[in-house]
Amino acid sequence: MPIKFQKPRGTADLLPKQSAAFRKIEEIFSTEALLAGFGQIRVPTFEKTTLFARSSGETSDVVSKEMYTFTDRGGEELTLAPEGTAGVVRAFLENGLAGEALPQKLFYFTTCFRYNRPQAGRLREFHQVGFEIFGADSYLAEAELIVLVNKALKKIGIADAVTTKLNSIGCKQCRGEYKKALVAYFEQYKDTLCETCNDRLYKNPMRILDCKSPECKTVAKGAPVITDYLCDDCKTHFDALCSLLTDLGVKYELDTGIVRGLDYYNGPVFEFVTDQLGAQDAVGGGGRYDGLVEELGGQPTPALGLAMGIERMVLLAEKCGCDFPKPAAGRLFMIPIGDETRPRAARLADAVKSAGIPCQTELSTRSLKSSMRYANKMGFDFTLILGEDELKTGKYVLKDMKNDRELTVENEDGLIAALK
Repeated sequence: MPIKFQKPRGTADLLPKQSAAFRKIEEIFSTEALLAGFGQIRVPTFEKTTLFARSSGETSDVVSKEMYTFTDRGGEELTLAPEGTAGVVRAFLENGLAGEALPQKLFYFTTCFRYNRPQAGRLREFHQVGFEIFGADSYLAEAELIVLVNKALKKIGIADAVTTKLNSIGCKQCRGEYKKALVAYFEQYKDTLCETCNDRLYKNPMRILDCKSPECKTVAKGAPVITDYLCDDCKTHFDALCSLLTDLGVKYELDTGIVRGLDYYNGPVFEFVTDQLGAQDAVGGGGRYDGLVEELGGQPTPALGLAMGIERMVLLAEKCGCDFPKPAAGRLFMIPIGDETRPRAARLADAVKSAGIPCQTELSTRSLKSSMRYANKMGFDFTLILGEDELKTGKYVLKDMKNDRELTVENEDGLIAALK
């Protein structure tokens, strides 16, 4: 019989095995975040459309091509979040965090939505772990984020497959002069540039540097580089960051082609890339966005952040042969024989679980042979058959499923002690 319903294109079902990998990655990033003093925040998965248009820039691909936007029953235009930063900045302002002691350091796990052509490592619904720091103007803040990510990638087991790349796109003053130089350069190649890049030429020429078209990439290789246009303050900040990362033992590459896909970035930007995921080489990225809080209605506030794609880290971990814990059925599988033993089995299983020991009870009315076959297939460490004799005597026989041996224990406390 054919399957009646299938998941929408560009989405994925996370089965227990994949969820275990997700959970491990989330645990690692949570640990590193808490060690560095970040507090967790949760924001809605949809916001007013104007928030993303205002923060990301009308000319960005995200706003112009990729957002899932709809009008609700009240006539309000809303958008499923294509990224996490804008919503966190909105929450930072709306909930008065801007008036508390700065810097504020926040991290989050979020679901994002972008309408694009699905392929390996690029979904329309995907998940990220993100970090935002508000009120920090020192290069120490960028270094802390980059070091945090490198430590997490090492714990996951994929650090050797990821390269940290750095660039600075300067402040408004730097970029003003740089954009003029880019326009002058790319105007010579209008016949070679793709249609999208010709549209970008006078609106946001820096985005041409990030185009994946082979022809545009070839042309971009000869373009002026932003680091030649940095003002003294931006150059000093960037040089100090690079020097500190070297002192901290972080390996990185300078890449003047990194511009990031959203318009709110300024100053240092960074990406974490791999050569093992095909076209989708970016595992994550971020940078400084000192003007965004003010753009969204707050006071001028230095800020920066980054986001890492969880699906891409899972794919990369599989490529690297990382061993994530498999979903475990539990230590003990309890099999009641007959209706009169089921209440006792439920109470005994509850006591075992209350002692911190994973335990399941047979929930089906099937034969003992079928129950034992199920326990073996699921990988339980022990089984316990609870029949009339066990009810009368209070003695239980634990069967060791791995070593094919048995152990007799007395009462509930003895069972729990033996399992521990």
